Amino acid sequence: MLGFELDMFKIKEKLENMQMELEEPGNSLWKATLHKLCMNRFAVFGIFVLLFLVLFSIFGPYMVAFNYYQQNLSLGASEPSLTHFFGTDQLGRDLLVRMMYGGRVSLAVGICATLVSLTIGVIYGALSGYFGGRVDSVMMRFVDVMYALPFTMLVIVLMVWLGRNFILIFVAIGAIEWLTMARIVRNEVYCIKKKEYIEAARAIGLPGWKILYRHIIPNLLGIVIVYVTLTIPRVMMIEAFLSFLGLGIQPPMSSWGLLIKDGAQVMEEYPWMLFFPSLVFSLTLFSLNFLGDGLRDALDPRSKE
Repeated sequence: MLGFELDMFKIKEKLENMQMELEEPGNSLWKATLHKLCMNRFAVFGIFVLLFLVLFSIFGPYMVAFNYYQQNLSLGASEPSLTHFFGTDQLGRDLLVRMMYGGRVSLAVGICATLVSLTIGVIYGALSGYFGGRVDSVMMRFVDVMYALPFTMLVIVLMVWLGRNFILIFVAIGAIEWLTMARIVRNEVYCIKKKEYIEAARAIGLPGWKILYRHIIPNLLGIVIVYVTLTIPRVMMIEAFLSFLGLGIQPPMSSWGLLIKDGAQVMEEYPWMLFFPSLVFSLTLFSLNFLGDGLRDALDPRSKE
């Protein structure tokens, strides 16, 4: 009798544990994802570097006595010293402060342009993959045509049309960068819509927009997060390229791309003007790629523990 009661107690305990797991599936998934991410040393390194650079860019200017536009022509371009840790440029402006303000601009452009491309790409790709047929064919042919057009020319046209403005720069970049996101989302939606739970949602009469909003788009979260971490460095490189061509951020504002452009012009005489912005920019790109790889492995259910 005692053994029977003990077996019943164990069965009851197992049922309660299974019920708790069913009630909190999302929490268990995100806990497992966080655990896998924390076990990835490169991803953790990327997170700490990114946090440091964000704090460096946001709060750093309040801890120094110089402004990004403050000039000292008598000082000119001077080497790193105890007063100016990263040296100064040709106009006597402190390079450290200009890198802090430049970090604000570069990170803001990277994040905002990625959000623009994310919004357009997810909506466009989800609609294309869900409806399929002729709708999908027409929408994807439009994406192919956009891919065939020269990227730089499109950005220049958008910037001329919208105006050379700091806020409109990430709009122009984001309006072009959504193409790859749309293709990725379209392929994922095309596979997800064939699942049993989507068929069940249709069977009970849920409208198409509600199926997309409640059941399909939430299941794209993992791949979207990974692609976002890989898109931000790409957008930052595009901004740096545009600044290098003179089409991006305009003085007296600064960005890491603009500082690299200025440093590249005088790299033989003043190498520190190129070295420090390039170092910070490279660290940011590597950290974002490490984080993206870590998230991809953590969110992949087929990856090993």
